[in-house]
Amino acid sequence: MKVAEIHTKKGVMKIQFFAEDAPGTVKNFIDLAEHNFYDGLTFHRVIPNFVVQGGCPNGIGNGGPGHTIKCELDGNNQYHDRGVLSMAHAGRNTGGSQFFICHSRENTAHLDRNHTVFGKVYEGLEVIDQIRQGDVMEKVVIKEVESI
Repeated sequence: MKVAEIHTKKGVMKIQFFAEDAPGTVKNFIDLAEHNFYDGLTFHRVIPNFVVQGGCPNGIGNGGPGHTIKCELDGNNQYHDRGVLSMAHAGRNTGGSQFFICHSRENTAHLDRNHTVFGKVYEGLEVIDQIRQGDVMEKVVIKEVESI
């Protein structure tokens, strides 16, 4: 199974993908990461006790990879709990490269089945709380692992 590692100066967040629930979104993220798209980009939006958001090549939340993907909202794992990786968008079926990671469940229920959940941090949860606006994703690495 493939996993992602988001490397920052604050630490590494290891992410398991929900490929059965969101195969297109997972494939898109992996393809971008394997082409170094995310390397050097910032977390341009950080809202405490809500989300950290990154993946904009312009660094301000208005850019993408030059294509859009469809929302995948019907899977079993479409709940925005702490550590969940979800696709940001400007309306249905407009996601591309921007994603967010949830701080907690407390303020995210309204995102359920509106934004595609496609993974979850399984190691490095503490890093989420340390990320500040402008922090850099040094690199995003995709790895093949036997199990988590």
